[in-house]
Amino acid sequence: MSTTNLSEYDLKKVPSAKKMRFGIVVSEWNTEVTEALFEGAFNTLLNHGAKAENIVKEYVPGTFELTFGAASMANCCGADAVIVLGCVVQGETRHFDFICQGVTQGIAALNEKGETPVIFGVLTTENLQQALDRAGGKLGNKGDEAAVTAIKMAAFRQRQKESRKVNKLRKDFL
Repeated sequence: MSTTNLSEYDLKKVPSAKKMRFGIVVSEWNTEVTEALFEGAFNTLLNHGAKAENIVKEYVPGTFELTFGAASMANCCGADAVIVLGCVVQGETRHFDFICQGVTQGIAALNEKGETPVIFGVLTTENLQQALDRAGGKLGNKGDEAAVTAIKMAAFRQRQKESRKVNKLRKDFL
């Protein structure tokens, strides 16, 4: 079991989110957990300068649907980063394995092919208590961690865009 507090990070290493837009896709399954993850992510984005009107929240029915929701949001809302928030709790069948594998591979594929970073904020736990511990409980909030990652990746993307512009200008000039 992890003993890392998911809400602890170095504030100095997080850029300002003042001019950034974010999409957050939230699974309706395990709502007690996913809403707590959303609150953590939303408040962390605000604490780093994001404006509430620049944070778009959408729901999908379950964790498996997060991939489609993220792809749609990345293509339509002008987000600098998209955060997916879900929770899958181990049950008695292999359903857990298929859902976790599907969403993980789906989000990885979006990041490999897309222009907009998609941040994986999905809890995959053995029981509900482990999920609650990671959604604002004794181990912090995975939503906080996802928001910090989103800010950092949006800033990374912006630096890459600027670098491409500079390189194109140099090439055109020479």
